[in-house]
Amino acid sequence: MAFLDTRPAPLGDDDVNDPLAQFRSSHPREVMALLRELRDSSTPVALSAPAGIGLGATVWTVDEERQRIAFDVEPGDPQLPGLVEANELTAVAYLDAVKLQFELQDLVLVRSPRATALQARLPRHVYRFQRRSSYRVRTLERGAPMARLRHPSLPEMQVSLRLVDVSIGGCALLLPEDVPPLLPGSVLNGVVLELDTDTTLTVSLRIQHASSILSRSNALRLGCEILQPDNNTERTLQRYIEHTQKRRRLLSLD
Repeated sequence: MAFLDTRPAPLGDDDVNDPLAQFRSSHPREVMALLRELRDSSTPVALSAPAGIGLGATVWTVDEERQRIAFDVEPGDPQLPGLVEANELTAVAYLDAVKLQFELQDLVLVRSPRATALQARLPRHVYRFQRRSSYRVRTLERGAPMARLRHPSLPEMQVSLRLVDVSIGGCALLLPEDVPPLLPGSVLNGVVLELDTDTTLTVSLRIQHASSILSRSNALRLGCEILQPDNNTERTLQRYIEHTQKRRRLLSLD
């Protein structure tokens, strides 16, 4: 991994002040899917402590029931005692062109005659620092999905916003400059997501953050969380994500 940038990106002190919130995956199913992919692919993971010490490892087990993750580490690595003592690590890994980063706490070193494992509590968030991703897809320009809703400040105003990308736990909306502002923290109820001609969902969204889009003068990208999606909503979103991924690959858009 020497040719890859494994330096952790600077994150905020809490969820509210996180400057990289738009890159954060917090839905439990998305987090588990990413961690399992790291495990199944034996992808190298760079573990580092705030003091600057670090080592390489691979994910050994991901235990959703016990909420623990274990890494296979070299038992004789001189950096290992310092990492355990720090009790707080940052993990960085790459899946294809996607850089993943997540925090680890509650560290325990487990030794056996055959292996040495570094255990930690499962992370709540995983950050992805590249647009390509298996779990968030950019929508296709042709027949672009739309979100239709009533503006929370102007209930008589019906708004149709372009869906920029979609994941199981959220989506991004394009807010044109001629639409009255939608503020972070706002909850949008009764939002109709028209994903394609055969797929429509009604959900509630919470606006998590807003960021400018350089290619569009004053348009804003609204990162939204889907509030309490039911099983049918999650299944429908997963099918749509998988279908869109396949179409993007066929069209060589990624």
